[in-house]
Amino acid sequence: MRELRRRGSGPKQIARALGVRPSAASALVRRAAEAEQAIDDPAGRALVGCWLSPGWSEGLGFGDDPHAWHRSDPLFGVETASGGLAGVVVARRERASRVTVCGFLVDVHCLGVKNVNGPHTMGSGSIDAWRRDFFSAFDSPGVEAPVELAQHLVHGAVAFARGLGFEPHEEFAAAAAYLGEPAGPVPIEFGRDGVPFYVAGPYDDARSVVRILEAAVGEGKYHYVLPMG
Repeated sequence: MRELRRRGSGPKQIARALGVRPSAASALVRRAAEAEQAIDDPAGRALVGCWLSPGWSEGLGFGDDPHAWHRSDPLFGVETASGGLAGVVVARRERASRVTVCGFLVDVHCLGVKNVNGPHTMGSGSIDAWRRDFFSAFDSPGVEAPVELAQHLVHGAVAFARGLGFEPHEEFAAAAAYLGEPAGPVPIEFGRDGVPFYVAGPYDDARSVVRILEAAVGEGKYHYVLPMG
């Protein structure tokens, strides 16, 4: 049937060639088109794995979160040195022995997606080493997580940051295509205890960030930590 479609045959011609009713041929054509579209859409490719850095939930609010996703964080309720930063890795199948991986460094308290690693296509056997290297900057190795949680965490942090005046990393769109969009509203409250909390990184223009926060939410409605000097 796919070969007939490639030759330009319509549903009636396919029905005659396969010896089936036109309605059955039309249904087959629709299913094939949906499958091909899913393959063209990176988020429609088979999920190989999704991982988050332990401690990703620090300072976030969950309200009536029906998924209770925060309880899957092995460091839930524990303060960590990397608090406010979450590492997210997603891997999807390209073909039998190839996968594509993407990594996101997410400031869930203020700036949203600060950095992106990927998309990178590699052999299936290389995922573990790549993942260990990505999470080596955190206190603990990444742990498996539902991709739906990762979608809400990443896209929710981006929306929160945009509301403050901060755009995600310039390569975000390419990697986000593999992550996929969340279904429904995000059941997570971003910021630290509901308030923007900025911790300056070594490559940040910290004064500019503070000025943007001041303009976005006003004096006394955000917190920040800057290096001395």
